[in-house]
Amino acid sequence: MNKLLVATAATALTAGAAFAGSHGTEAKIGVILGFTGPIESLTPMMADSAELALAEINESGKFLDGVTLVPVRADSTCIDAAAATAAAERLVTTDGVVGIMGADCSGVTGAVLANVAIPNGVPMISPSATSPALSTVEDNGLFFRTAPSDARQGDVLANILMDKGIKEVAVTYTNNDYGKGFADAFIGAYEGLGGTVTANVPHEDGKADYSAEVGALASAGGDVLVVLGYADQGGKGVIRAALDTGAFDTFAMGDGMYADALLADLGPELEGSMGSVPWSSGAGADAFAAITEAAGVNGESSFTRESYDAAALLALAAMAAGEATPAGIAANVLNVANAPGEPILPGELGKALEILAGGGDVDYVGATNVELIGPGEAAGTYREYTITGGAYETVQFR
Repeated sequence: MNKLLVATAATALTAGAAFAGSHGTEAKIGVILGFTGPIESLTPMMADSAELALAEINESGKFLDGVTLVPVRADSTCIDAAAATAAAERLVTTDGVVGIMGADCSGVTGAVLANVAIPNGVPMISPSATSPALSTVEDNGLFFRTAPSDARQGDVLANILMDKGIKEVAVTYTNNDYGKGFADAFIGAYEGLGGTVTANVPHEDGKADYSAEVGALASAGGDVLVVLGYADQGGKGVIRAALDTGAFDTFAMGDGMYADALLADLGPELEGSMGSVPWSSGAGADAFAAITEAAGVNGESSFTRESYDAAALLALAAMAAGEATPAGIAANVLNVANAPGEPILPGELGKALEILAGGGDVDYVGATNVELIGPGEAAGTYREYTITGGAYETVQFR
């Protein structure tokens, strides 16, 4: 047996021992998000929302004859695949998690899936990894997501611009799986609707100066600059440089740019800018708003609803399986996420546990009107917004 196989076998044995220990009075759920990095202003609220679902399960006292769910946090960094892989390995082999809520950014999510989840047979549900490439990845039935693919968001953002009569734009995107996939989807949809893309310029995160990128974009021209990046990193840097030089004064932004921190830094200067972000409305969204307000959790940040739903699905899948094991969870996610069954909203997880304990079926609607399609990904809806008076203002849902 070669060294790789020995190492893999050793890892599997270690993970198996850790899993066995979780079948007693507690079961651990990994919460791996970029607590440092380009979306660090968003992830605390995402983690709080996921852990709110687990706390709701625990408070019901109805989960698998008294098993307690224990969240274990780990830092994906959002951008460092090696660091994310190492953090996920610790979750599996040291902490013995039976499922992973995460990861967040698309590149690190793919790395965790390939290097940790698949080799160890651990299911993961991402609340925010939106790269279209993840739709066709070989995942052994272990990967799911509660946020819709950017293949759809590209179409939504293109339609937002065309509906406003904006027919010529420049595009910049963060130079990673998320940004490139989103840019390709947007440009294909926008040009298909008759729009013109004057320039498509990648940017690297972590730079102090984006004048070169903005110079290239400005020389190409365009009525609006489309920014498909991160609010805590290069996306904000590009916007700051564009405003400082007068290159652009109106921006269209993807979901990675939606953050209260962006408004705190640039709000008055972004008047009239617009964007899209996965969001929902209806009874589930209202129920989520009510329980987060009661718990003192900021549920109005981006991907908080998706995070609550991801954690809830992991727990309900374990209940449907009758055991908190990776294989049991993976086999039952789609069963609890979709019809048939009793519709379940946020705040009703105890009710769902009772139904499952009695041999019934649940259709988890959750905060985002969950419907997992194709390879276990969300159909999803988007909030179209404009920035008015330094605040996000909803235009409609698409």
